Order: sequence, then structure tokens, then C-alpha cells
Amino acid sequence: MKLTINVECTPQEARAFVGMPDVEPLNKMVMDEMAKKAKENLDTLADPEKLIAAWANMGGKGLEQFQTLVGAAMGKGK
Repeated sequence: MKLTINVECTPQEARAFVGMPDVEPLNKMVMDEMAKKAKENLDTLADPEKLIAAWANMGGKGLEQFQTLVGAAMGKGK
């Protein structure tokens, strides 16, 4: 016996049905922050020397800033 069930729903409805959290506000906040940072650093992207220097400094400091950003985002979601 073969049974086929077709369900039409949006991705948001499917996530809610299986109990997954709504991460859309978190995603929007992260994307807005990334856009803001990109606009602030637009002059750095145009200058290759500044760009290479920024990449060189990204080591542990960049990772720490990213962790801080994600931690702050998770705290605001409560």
C-alpha cells in the first residue's frame, strides 16, 4: 500500500508546524548590521592597501567581534 500526502504551506508555516523557532527577526538584525558595517567601510573596500590591512587584522579580533554580535543577537531574542 502506498500513501501520498501533499501539503501546501509556506516555509514559515512548515517551521512553526514542526516547532522550529522563528529566526527571521534575528536574520534581519544581522543583515542590517552587516549592511551598516559595509557602508561604513566602503572606502576601505575601494583602497587595496586598506583592504589587505583589514584582512590581516581580522584574525582573532574579527572572530571575537562576530561572537559578540551573535551573543548580543541571541540575548535580544529572549
